[in-house]
Amino acid sequence: MTLVRPCRGHSRSDHERARRRTLHDRRRRVARPVITQQLVAFIAFTAAAAATPGPSNTLLATTGAQRGLLRGLPALFGASAGMATLMAVVTLGLGTVILESPLLVTVMRVCGAAFLCWLAWRTATAGHFATAHAISPGFWAMAAFQWINPKAWLICAAAAATFLNPAAGSAVGQSVELGITFAAMTVPCFLLWLVFGAVLQRLLHSERAARAFNIAMAALLATSVIFLIL
Repeated sequence: MTLVRPCRGHSRSDHERARRRTLHDRRRRVARPVITQQLVAFIAFTAAAAATPGPSNTLLATTGAQRGLLRGLPALFGASAGMATLMAVVTLGLGTVILESPLLVTVMRVCGAAFLCWLAWRTATAGHFATAHAISPGFWAMAAFQWINPKAWLICAAAAATFLNPAAGSAVGQSVELGITFAAMTVPCFLLWLVFGAVLQRLLHSERAARAFNIAMAALLATSVIFLIL
């Protein structure tokens, strides 16, 4: 009678595959809550960065006052798109290259400060809101401004350093996810500032009130220049 012995190699191979599947499942169970916690933290970070006063929010409030809510939407989407693409690019590693170059950082600061000074002067010398439509930036101007704003680069670099997770997949996939999440969160935050300006447009009917508002917004933009170059 011939006995058929089990193939030990086969058994070891099956056992090894089962062990690897178990380890993989454990890692996935551990990684999921970590990824969820990081996503919640990133959303909170984005909301705080987008809602607090800054050059972009001041420009959006001015745009809402000068153009109204609907006409100001292109500027809002431009700011959101600019920040989202900047976040994705910085996450891929370009942010480190830019921020480690003193020359490039200086160029960004000079360009951003010059742009804000020009807008501050145009805003301060503007008349009533009805005649000031051409002053506020549109989609492309707001999107481009994010790329010459060193503060925006620093925010994106801090987010990339904090929220990139090796267990969450490739850097390219995470950069797209962070960019989309950033865009989704900045839109409602930026909308608050645009609505604020649009409401003021309805309240400030006189030439004197409109000029006072323009001067106040110009002063905020000029103040932003100080923080921009520090």
